[in-house]
Amino acid sequence: MTKTARVYGGSLYDLAAEEKLDGQIMEQMIAVRQIFRENPGYLKLLGEPAIPENERLKMIEEAFGGQAERYLVNFLKLLCERKILREFAGCCEEFIRRYNSAHGIAEAVVTSAVKLSDTQMEALKAKLEKLSGKKVYLVHKTDASVLGGLRVELEGVQLDGTVQSRISGISKKLNELVV
Repeated sequence: MTKTARVYGGSLYDLAAEEKLDGQIMEQMIAVRQIFRENPGYLKLLGEPAIPENERLKMIEEAFGGQAERYLVNFLKLLCERKILREFAGCCEEFIRRYNSAHGIAEAVVTSAVKLSDTQMEALKAKLEKLSGKKVYLVHKTDASVLGGLRVELEGVQLDGTVQSRISGISKKLNELVV
C-alpha cells in the first residue's frame, strides 16, 4: 500500500467515523472495489486522459450517485480529479485496517490445502477470538502445497501447523545430523 493510499483512505475513515457512517461506507467501498476488480476496463476508462474530466466525473455520479453514500461518491470523484483512482484498492485496505483497529477486530488469514467447512471455520474463529481477545474476521485461502493442516496469520504472527512445515522441520533436523 502506498503512502497516498494510507493518507486518503485514513482521511476518509476519519470523516466516516466522525459522521458515524464508517460501517456503511466500508461495506460500500468493498462493493465498489469488487466492481473495479471485475471491470478493470471501467477503472481504466475513468483514468483515461483523452476523456474530459467532467465526463469522467459524470460517469462516477451516474454509476454510484444513487446507490452509494455521498461521501464515498465524492471521494471517488476526488481520486479521479487528482488522477489517483488506481489507488482506490489501497485506500480501501487502509479504511478497513482503521475500522478493524477502532472496533477491536483482528483479521486472520487461514491457508489450508482444501476448503474448510463452515463448522470448521466457526470453530477456528472461536479459538482465535479466545486466543487474541478480539473479534476475528477470517479470510480463507486454499493452497495445495500446504498438503494438510493449517497456516494462520493473525496480527502479524504466523501460526504454522501445516504438514509442509513439519516436513521442512524434519528435513532440517536430518541435515543437521548428517553434518
